[in-house]
Amino acid sequence: MSSSPDAGGGNRLGRETSPYLRQHRDNPVHWQGWGPEAFAEAGRRDCPVLLSVGYSSCHWCHVMARESFADPAIAERMNRLFVPVKVDREERPEVDEIYMSFVQGATGAGGWPLTVFVAPDRTPFFGGTYFPPEDRWGRPGFGRVLDGVAEAWADRSQRARLLAGGQRLLARLRAAAALPGRSGAAGELITSEAPAAGVRSLLGAYDPKDGGFGPAPKFPPSRQTVLLLRWHLAEAGSPVGAEALAAARRTLERMANGGLRDQLAGGFHRYSTDAEWLVPHFEKMLYDNALLVPAYLAAHRISGDPAEAEAARSTLDWMSRELGSAEGGFHSALDADSEGEEGRFYAWTLPEVERVLSGEAPLFAAAYDLTAEGNWEGRTVLRRVADDRTLAERFGGTPEEAGGRLARARTRLLAAREERERPGLDDKALLSWNALAVSAFAEAARTLDDEGFLHRAERAGRFLLAEFRRPDGRWLSVRCRGETKLPALLDDHAFLLEALVQLFESDGDETWLAEAERVADLLDERFAAPGGGFYTTPDDHEPLPARTRNGFDGALPAGNAVAAGALLRLHALTGAPARRKAARGVITAFQPQARESPAGFSTLLTATLQYLAEPRQVVVLGEREAPETRRALGVLRRAAFPDGFVLAADPRDAGESRLPAITGLRAAKPGGAAAGSGGPAFLPCRGGTCGLPLASLEAARDYLTAE
Repeated sequence: MSSSPDAGGGNRLGRETSPYLRQHRDNPVHWQGWGPEAFAEAGRRDCPVLLSVGYSSCHWCHVMARESFADPAIAERMNRLFVPVKVDREERPEVDEIYMSFVQGATGAGGWPLTVFVAPDRTPFFGGTYFPPEDRWGRPGFGRVLDGVAEAWADRSQRARLLAGGQRLLARLRAAAALPGRSGAAGELITSEAPAAGVRSLLGAYDPKDGGFGPAPKFPPSRQTVLLLRWHLAEAGSPVGAEALAAARRTLERMANGGLRDQLAGGFHRYSTDAEWLVPHFEKMLYDNALLVPAYLAAHRISGDPAEAEAARSTLDWMSRELGSAEGGFHSALDADSEGEEGRFYAWTLPEVERVLSGEAPLFAAAYDLTAEGNWEGRTVLRRVADDRTLAERFGGTPEEAGGRLARARTRLLAAREERERPGLDDKALLSWNALAVSAFAEAARTLDDEGFLHRAERAGRFLLAEFRRPDGRWLSVRCRGETKLPALLDDHAFLLEALVQLFESDGDETWLAEAERVADLLDERFAAPGGGFYTTPDDHEPLPARTRNGFDGALPAGNAVAAGALLRLHALTGAPARRKAARGVITAFQPQARESPAGFSTLLTATLQYLAEPRQVVVLGEREAPETRRALGVLRRAAFPDGFVLAADPRDAGESRLPAITGLRAAKPGGAAAGSGGPAFLPCRGGTCGLPLASLEAARDYLTAE
C-alpha cells in the first residue's frame, strides 16, 4: 500500500502545510484534507467519511496515531470502509466546533483526538474521542468501532436511524445559533445581574486550598480571574468584592508556583491533571499564555505584588524566546512529548539536579519539591514550595541572597535542559492567537512601563497587517511554510480588533486606530447576525451543516464577547455610536443564556461590566519627546485600569484626529493646542469633551481611578 501523496488513493497529507497534518503524511491511512473532494468520493463509494480532528501538540492524538493509524491492519479497514479525512482543529476551528458539538451532544463528553463518522452530505451520525486499538479502560477498540459503524451503514434501516439522530443534533445547533425567543430587544435593560450571578457561581466552585474552580482536571481560568478582578473593582467596598479579589489572587499564585508553570523557562502548560496544579499535560500553547498575562497584569495593578508582575514578565519572555518567529509573529505551540514520552523534557530526578548544581542542589531541592522518590512517576515536576525567607532561615544568608542563589541555579539547570531532545514546535502562525499575543505585550508595555514589550507588540502588529490581509482588505487566518491561507473567522477579527485598540492605547499611534475601525466595519458587514452578535463564519464561507453563533467561552474566549469589549473601547475612544450599539447587541443577544449558565460566559460578563461603567479620559498635552511628557504618559497609562483612557496631544500638531477630545482641542486652538508652561497639562475628558486642566499629575491619576 503506497503512502505517496500522488499515488492513487494514497496519503495526500504531504501536500499540506499544517504541522499536524504533516505528522500523518507517512501513515498507511489514505488521509486527505477537509474539502469537497472527500465528500464527493464518499458519495461515489456510498460510504461515510471518517473524520479525525486533532492538533500537533496533543498527547492523546500522538497515542492514537501510534496505536491505530500506523497499524497496517487498522489502516486497511479505514481505507476500505471509509474516506479518511484529517483536520487540524487550530486551522479549521469552525469545522471542529460543529463536529465537537455533535459528539458532546451525543456522548456528553468531548476532547481531542476527535473521531466522527460523517455522511457524504456532511451529517455526523456517530463519534467519540480517543479509541484504543483493542477494548480497554471501558472503551471499545477502534477496530471493533470501524466494523460496527460499517455494518450499521450497510443496513439501510440502521443508517436511517443514525442519520435522523445526527440531524436532530444539528437542528439543535442551528436553533442555538438562531437564539429563538432570546435575542436581545433594542430596549432590553442591561444590568449587573448576570455578572453578579457569574461571580457567585465562581465563588461557589472555588477551591480555597489550591485555587481554581471545580475539581480536577483544572484548566488555567484566565477569563474567570479577570471577571473576579473586574468585579472587585466595581464592588471594592463589599465583602463579595473582597472575596473575589482573594479568590483570583490565590488562584494566580497557586498556578504560578505549581507544576503548571515551567519553573525554569517561564510559560504555562495546557492544564493540570490534579487539583493542586502539580502535574500538567505538558503541551505549551501560545493562546493559553497570551490569555494568562492580562490576568496577572490585572492582579498586579490592583495589588502591586511584584510576584504577579514577574509571572507576566517571564511568560512574555518565554513567548518571545521560544515561540517568536523570524517574521515577527509567533508560532503556535510546543508539543507535550519528547523522546516518545510526555513531560520527559521538563521533569527531573534528584541525581540529575545534583550533577548540575553540586553544592547548591539541597537549596534548590528544598525550594522546588525535589526528592529522591519524585512527585510524578519517579521523577519531579518542579513546583515552588518554599519562599526566599524560608530558605534563608534554613540555609543561611538573607532572603535576597537565597533568591539570587536560586536564580543562578535555575539558569544552570535551564542550560542543562537545553541539551535534551526538545519537544516539537508547531510553527504555523494563526491570526487569532497572534492577536492575543499582541494584546498581551501591548498591555504589559503599559502596566510594566516596558519599552521592549511595546516594540515586540508593534513588530507583531506590523507582521499581522503585512502577512494576513488580502489585497481586497479581507483577512486570512493561517500562515505556515511561507503560505497564508483560509478565510478569517469571527475569532480572527475580534481578537485582531482588540489587539489594534491595545496597540493604540500603548503607543498613541492613530494608524492602529484606523485599522481597528476597518476591522470593526468588516465585523458588521460580513458577520453580523439578526438580533445581535456575530456568526462564527463570514457570509460567503463554504457551506457547513450549521452557521453557528456563540457567546460562551471554550478553550478560547468567545469571539462575540471579545468583540463586544473591543467595540466598547473603540467607542470610548472615537465616540462612534455604531460601535457601542454593536457591543450592546452582543450583550443583549447572549444575556439570557449568561443569566441561566453564568459559569461559561466570563468574557461576556466582563464586557457587561465594561458596558455599565463610565469611561474616563485624560489628555496629556505636551511635546511628545519631552521627558516630563513621557513620564506622565507612563504613570497615567499604568493607572488607567480598567475603564480609563490616556491620550497624548502634542501642541505643535494640527489637523484632524480620529479622537474627538483631541479634535476639539485643536479646533479651539487653531494651528495646534497650547500646553501649559513648565510641563504637560492634564485635561479631564468625558464623551469627547474636555474640562479645565487638572492641577497636577497626581490629580490626573486620581481622576482616572476614582470610583
